[in-house]
Amino acid sequence: MMLPSPRRRARAVFTVFAALAMVAIAPSTTPARAAPPDSLVMGMVLEPPHLDPTAGAAGAIDEVVYANVFEGLTRIGPDGSVLPALAESWEVSEDGLVYTFHLQRSVTFHDGSAFTADDASFSLQRISDEDSVNAQKGLYEVIENVVTLDGYTLIVELKRPDGRFLFNLGWGDAVMVAPETADDNKTNPVGTGPFRFVRWVQGDRVELEAYPDYWGTKPALQRATFRFIPDPAASMAALMAGDSDAFANMPAPESLEAFKADDRFAVVIGSTEGETILALNHRRPPLDDVRVRRAISHAIDRRAIIDGAMFGYGTPIGSHFAPHHPAYVDLTGMYPHDPEKAKALLEEAGIAPGELSFTLHLPPPSYARRGGEIVAAQLAAVGIKTEIIPVEWAQWLEQVFRGHDFDMTIVSHTEPLDIDIYARDDYYFGYDNPDFDAVIEALEQTTDAETRADLYRKAQTILAEDAVNGFLFQLAKHGVWDARLRGLWENSPIQANDLTGASWSE
Repeated sequence: MMLPSPRRRARAVFTVFAALAMVAIAPSTTPARAAPPDSLVMGMVLEPPHLDPTAGAAGAIDEVVYANVFEGLTRIGPDGSVLPALAESWEVSEDGLVYTFHLQRSVTFHDGSAFTADDASFSLQRISDEDSVNAQKGLYEVIENVVTLDGYTLIVELKRPDGRFLFNLGWGDAVMVAPETADDNKTNPVGTGPFRFVRWVQGDRVELEAYPDYWGTKPALQRATFRFIPDPAASMAALMAGDSDAFANMPAPESLEAFKADDRFAVVIGSTEGETILALNHRRPPLDDVRVRRAISHAIDRRAIIDGAMFGYGTPIGSHFAPHHPAYVDLTGMYPHDPEKAKALLEEAGIAPGELSFTLHLPPPSYARRGGEIVAAQLAAVGIKTEIIPVEWAQWLEQVFRGHDFDMTIVSHTEPLDIDIYARDDYYFGYDNPDFDAVIEALEQTTDAETRADLYRKAQTILAEDAVNGFLFQLAKHGVWDARLRGLWENSPIQANDLTGASWSE
């Protein structure tokens, strides 16, 4: 029996979803909520493994707590700019090695204790120490020393100039925590943000409420709930029924046309920092052979994956870099879809047709589960067998990311400007190239914008030439929410669902 192609299956799914959606929409244009509330229910696909952004790599952590519960010395704005946060201002020495931060006064943690320079010093030393468990520890090893002049003045000395230091301080990995509560933040987060933690009903939701003694502009919302709905069909139903007010990252792109046709909802398509890749484990032969990796790259049809898994939403990429960045190089032409070229490369590597077999671990997001089926079919067309293994997010983090027990996986790397991950020792896909490492080392020590752009271009080219991973597409941001909501982010320059400016119109 011949199965329909992935693209035809995707179109069939779209037809079913669209039909169901239009049935749901047609009878009524009544808003999902009867009156503008002072609360918000935000739908999310993934449940975070815990709630401490300084001790985990999962983007879902920041999507709940970044800017809402926890704050850093700086923060990243919706346009990607660096803004003051718990540091109201700063000065940088001429040699770029000394940063003097002037902290906000009258700031308290949610337990009522005062935030001072001592807390800031503790937080920075905690993430940069040799025994740090911070997922982005490499970003902060540049810190040489931290000194407090008084309760509200902090001096940070660097080992070398770092052109991204203020930006990196705006990541969730560098939020400020108190020594007394830091160890409990995974389950009982205590920050300085406009919302404080109320409860976590695991498997269902995290609840927040406005912190009455917040030091900054008070949020318009009094309550916020993050509800975890991994199933795309269920996410659509939740919006239609009013059980969720918004999905900042809608997991069902096939439903977007239906939502666009319903004036109860706003559909906002933005950009993300999410490079979606077919990650390859270089520790496992023959994936350590560049000919095999190049064969895989030629076997991939990016446009078919975008059309079939993402319903056309996404931008093809040829290296690990966001297309909206000024230093982006379009390298998609280096490996055009060419099954015959892929077969020839496999033959050159001494691999007979049908001899090669890989596992493909797929985490829950629809881009992975749906995209994985299409990738498997494309690899099969060049003689590569693929065993698809669906895994939950916690299992993916443990087995793939930490345990390196995989052949291939599909995942979106949503950290901003994270091309440096390819220079990290013992990173999960095991890439090792001294020439690339040297480019990243030069980049880390360079502050001149044009020089940094040239180095970014060189780094992208090396990764593409080495066919390190199968570079698929830049993840689009599919925002769907109640049309009366204001202040949600259109784009995602950082992993966040920042609710500080969210409000309901009359």
